[in-house]
Amino acid sequence: MRCIFFLLILYIISCKKEQEPDNCVDPSKINLSQPCIEIYQPVCGCNLKTYSNSCFASINGINEWTEGKCNND
Repeated sequence: MRCIFFLLILYIISCKKEQEPDNCVDPSKINLSQPCIEIYQPVCGCNLKTYSNSCFASINGINEWTEGKCNND
């Protein structure tokens, strides 16, 4: 019984949620007052959040993104 409990604890620890990289968001680049064009060309930020386009990702301080929606959406 102890063995099963120990294995269960190890499994839970190893299944932790993916975390965003430490350098994903640069707070000094956040500028929500900057206007962005309202064209929907989704990008997936390194924080695994989908933004309407690269401008919205950029004004939210996101350093890296890929084209398209995030898979978790």
